[in-house]
Amino acid sequence: MAVLRAGLIGLGMMGRHHARILRDVEGVELVAVADPAGDPHRVAGGLEVLSGVDELVAAGLDIAIVAIPTRFHADAAFALAEAGVHTLVEKPIAEEAVTGRRVAEAFGARGLIGAVGHVERFNPALQQLRARLEAGDAGDVYQIATRRQSSFPGRIGDVGVAKDLATHDIDLTAWVAQSTYRAVSAQTAHKSGRDHEDMIAITGRLRNGIIANHLINWLSPMKERVTVVTGERGTFIADTATGDLTFYANGTVALEWESVSTFRGVSEGDVTRFAFAKKEPLRAELEAFRDSVLGARTELSTMAEAAHTLEVVESALLSAREGVTEVVSDPVSVNGH
Repeated sequence: MAVLRAGLIGLGMMGRHHARILRDVEGVELVAVADPAGDPHRVAGGLEVLSGVDELVAAGLDIAIVAIPTRFHADAAFALAEAGVHTLVEKPIAEEAVTGRRVAEAFGARGLIGAVGHVERFNPALQQLRARLEAGDAGDVYQIATRRQSSFPGRIGDVGVAKDLATHDIDLTAWVAQSTYRAVSAQTAHKSGRDHEDMIAITGRLRNGIIANHLINWLSPMKERVTVVTGERGTFIADTATGDLTFYANGTVALEWESVSTFRGVSEGDVTRFAFAKKEPLRAELEAFRDSVLGARTELSTMAEAAHTLEVVESALLSAREGVTEVVSDPVSVNGH
């Protein structure tokens, strides 16, 4: 396997994990790191901590990871595209969808791999879920609902909970359902005194007809990461915090209790908790990035897909401000394919 020279800009909470894993991924050598704020987690090892993306590019890179605050994503990505470096940018792709589309176009025009770190695609529970849905285990899918709740992370200051966390749920829902969003409506709340929203509830419909619901906040004293998929044959529940997947099948035994037997719906059936290998999602994502650069087809989020995800989130925020349902642009026309 050819060895790819890798660079990393950003040595904060996410960057430290990228640095750790890049050193272990076969076929990749971490040769340069940069962060104008230094190396707070001491992950540079013997590498000099460079001051910015220009110095990083000068090290002679094949691939790069961008793990700096959102407001700096686009400038770093443009510089890396200009230098001909295949790049994975942490989500969201940029501060605004229009900029994200420009970033996607910059990489596409140069024939470069441009990916975005929607790491939930590599969560083992969601990978199992997507495969089982594709195999028809749930029959027709009616609804996908997610809950992503936790306390406020002090490291986030430039975006609200929608762009930081809802982007995960929008992307994973579209990926699991294999369909983009057609329309969304939302409500937001500002409870912690910050400039950005810390709670959002989103309702949407995908282009294939599936209903989507997302509850996301930074106001909960516990951490919850759950995806619920309801279909004609039963319900899948994926706990993405633990990587577990459970299927609640519709019952096949006739109900005899008179007070409920008149309800023409479903009954409880067998419950199955699946066992499968659980690779660390970020490791799987970085391996997929390597493989994509080497010519393989992977499940990475493309920059064009990430721009659509950001547009869905922006449409939800606009809906919350204006009190109307927002129609989302067709990503086919956005991406120019």
